[in-house]
Amino acid sequence: MSKHQPSGVLQWLSLFLLMSLFGVSRGDVGTAARYSPPYLPTACFGNNPAQFPSSNLFGAAGEGIWDNGASCGRQYLVRCLSAAVHTTCKPEETIQIRIVDRAATSVSRPSRNDATIVLSTTAFSTIANVSADFINIEFSQV
Repeated sequence: MSKHQPSGVLQWLSLFLLMSLFGVSRGDVGTAARYSPPYLPTACFGNNPAQFPSSNLFGAAGEGIWDNGASCGRQYLVRCLSAAVHTTCKPEETIQIRIVDRAATSVSRPSRNDATIVLSTTAFSTIANVSADFINIEFSQV
């Protein structure tokens, strides 16, 4: 091996350092809107109030993740990446939500259509300023 060629270990170390500096996505990216009560009935579990987690961290699936209803009950980790107003996202906040409804048919209408996930008011305000209608998110199924 030539003195001028970095070893494989050095190349991996360099790659690791670059990934640490710039971050690595741990999930998919999409958008989130918010919706407010009333939340019942839902497309997933009807009028059963036990469907909502005690934390009130839940949401409705957009068409991209609805999966013909298979998304009902799925859990997702969600964090705000960016928004139109730079200070909208709450840095370092990640929440775990449960899908309880379908955004296209929810009783309460989303703040914006075509979102990947529509978050309850509590869920949205935990990761972003509630004055925003729409945010860019990173999400991954748990």
